[in-house]
Amino acid sequence: MTYVVTESCIRCKYTDCVHVCPTDAFREGPNFLAIGPDDCIDCALCVAECPVNAIFADRDVPPDQAHFIELNVELASIWKPIVRSKGALPDAEEWAQVKTKLHLLAR
Repeated sequence: MTYVVTESCIRCKYTDCVHVCPTDAFREGPNFLAIGPDDCIDCALCVAECPVNAIFADRDVPPDQAHFIELNVELASIWKPIVRSKGALPDAEEWAQVKTKLHLLAR
């Protein structure tokens, strides 16, 4: 099992989760974070830290977000690790409650 970042993260990119990750499993894209499944040790520390509830165990990903399991694998293989927290995107609060954002994912 691994943890997966889902659609709620898009255009927010809060990095509270990065701070608590003991294995530096997070990868950073322009407006989204992904979790590298080979680095995730299933500790679940990141789940409680995410202010937009975007992180799930792969077995608990909501059905309408299941495609994010493979998307995390794909993006984690090309994006660089993020090892320190930083500020969220400038308009993150405006996007935090928006549910349908996949079309806004920047690769």
